[in-house]
Amino acid sequence: MTPASSTRRLAIFAWIAVCLIWGTTYLGIRVSLESIPPALMGGLRWTAAGGLLSIYLVARGRRLPPPSEWGRITVLGFLLLGLGNGGVVFAEQWVPSGLAAVLVATSPFWMAAVESFWPDSERMQARVIAGLVIGFSGIVLLVWPDLTLGHASSRGFLAGIIALQIASLGWSIGSSYSKRQGKGTEDPYEVLGTTAFQMLAGGLIMTAAGTVRGEWNDLFFTARTTTALVYLATVGAIGGFVAYTYALRHLPVSFVSLYAYINPVIAVALGVLVLHEPFTWRMAIAAALVFAGVAVVRWERGTGSRVHEFTDSRVRGSRVRSGEPQNLRT
Repeated sequence: MTPASSTRRLAIFAWIAVCLIWGTTYLGIRVSLESIPPALMGGLRWTAAGGLLSIYLVARGRRLPPPSEWGRITVLGFLLLGLGNGGVVFAEQWVPSGLAAVLVATSPFWMAAVESFWPDSERMQARVIAGLVIGFSGIVLLVWPDLTLGHASSRGFLAGIIALQIASLGWSIGSSYSKRQGKGTEDPYEVLGTTAFQMLAGGLIMTAAGTVRGEWNDLFFTARTTTALVYLATVGAIGGFVAYTYALRHLPVSFVSLYAYINPVIAVALGVLVLHEPFTWRMAIAAALVFAGVAVVRWERGTGSRVHEFTDSRVRGSRVRSGEPQNLRT
């Protein structure tokens, strides 16, 4: 086996790991919430993950981001984790984990809208608007019965749906901001350092939010929730990021990005099998509409009718953009 083929095989395994790891984090969040309040759950998870990653980098003698970068990193930590992940955690108090994963897939809608506001970006085309209409029609189908009901469970479910859209919007704003503020680097350890500090910033912000909400009084641990939290902070956060970065450095971006379609399928299956969450025909049709809308939004004309493929120079030659957000939402 040649070194190139060995590297590609490892990259494929890394991509499979990304699909499995990030597909299971929705289940991990749902289980953690059984005894850990939402803001503190996210705060403890990301503070631990960022701390562990920082300690590893310091032990390897790697440079961490200088104070001049802390302001930008804090903004990203708030947008990507405080809003992006915090909204998902808040929503899963009422929204089934698999359904949450499906609705997080609406992020391309918000990304298209956010990007259209930048002076250097193209306005939204009719194709993108059509995709938004298709996708959000799926959300309307999903929540319509609850709009006509007045009991508390319906209000909680609707609050969760809104929180998931706020999460997607926050993630999209953070991604767009990072793309314009980030600096290219050849050193993967610099990317890890920036990511570690983003985790720390997001974790501290969420811990502060939990403190303000008085969540410490409701915090307790069980063997089940502790295991889920440890999994989220280690495998889900650090392991998933490392696997994603490796796959992105050695495989086409268009192929790696397919994880976004596979994660919800895994999350739905685990939610149904492990937690016995409902998944009705209405949810299935709504999910199909959301995925159809995402496909329309990401479709790029003039490229052989393929799903939009970002410029490979972004990752070729082991070049990774420092501060470019990876999937830290889950």
